[in-house]
Amino acid sequence: MKTIKLVIAGLLFLICANPIVAQQDPHFTQYFDNMLFVNPAYAGSNNMLNMTALHREQWVGFEGAPRSTTFSIHSPVSYESVGLGLTAVNDMSGPVRQTMIYGDFSYSVKFKNSKSKLAFGIKAGLNTINVSRSQVSTTVENDPKLAQNIVNTINPNFGFGVYYHNPKFFVGMSVPRFVERSYDQLNPTNLEKRHLFGIVGGIIDLNANWKFRPTAQVNMTVGAPVSIDLSAAGIFQDKFWVGAMYRWESAAGAFFQFQLNPQFRVGLASDFGVTRINRAAVGTFEVMLSYDFSFKKDGIRSPRYF
Repeated sequence: MKTIKLVIAGLLFLICANPIVAQQDPHFTQYFDNMLFVNPAYAGSNNMLNMTALHREQWVGFEGAPRSTTFSIHSPVSYESVGLGLTAVNDMSGPVRQTMIYGDFSYSVKFKNSKSKLAFGIKAGLNTINVSRSQVSTTVENDPKLAQNIVNTINPNFGFGVYYHNPKFFVGMSVPRFVERSYDQLNPTNLEKRHLFGIVGGIIDLNANWKFRPTAQVNMTVGAPVSIDLSAAGIFQDKFWVGAMYRWESAAGAFFQFQLNPQFRVGLASDFGVTRINRAAVGTFEVMLSYDFSFKKDGIRSPRYF
């Protein structure tokens, strides 16, 4: 019950902490397995080398639908308070193509007589942007802002985050891209918007066989509605994960994950929109692969939950 109360309190804090009001950054149903993408403070938090790949096909059957692929690798270094990571993202949505590559650095503060840690992180990298004007229909003839294609525009950027966690609970806040740069470096209205992400969750032992893991993520940016993702998963004998998610006034879905061994987990997810766009699309599908490398003699005793 204590973990549930912490999750609820954390979610309320994330929603109320900032009143700004999102899809420039891609959404993921299995966002809880992709935290390094938005929060550099997550780097090295598992105390082992982790590699995760996630691919998402959104609104299948809808022309120009978003398609996103992410890859991340991170690990603590020999001085375990420091974590290093690398994230790469390829995102396509309509006429816009983005390729992001970022390096991540974290430093963790440990609490005396506790397994809790508070990590601070920074990320830095670049975003390569391509926009095909031919795929855009305009209401203004010969609009000067849409006069030519955007080809390989490179926008450097940086971000930061904080992440608190212990074996039963976690909460984090981050701004993965802080600088608002123009897509074409000409028009001040074509900006990469600054997003604020918050995430909270925990793991609860129900009995000898089952665990319960609720999570929530909030994504906020100026000029768009607040995006809230809620999920809950039941974990059977640390091998089978079954869960459901709801994106506020946007989508609902389910995910299934299988722990092939203590190191390797595979996940499948699907969600369906609750808006009118769902009439023209089959649905959204997602696949996730995650592998933990352990270089300790005793190996990995149990799978990680976040």
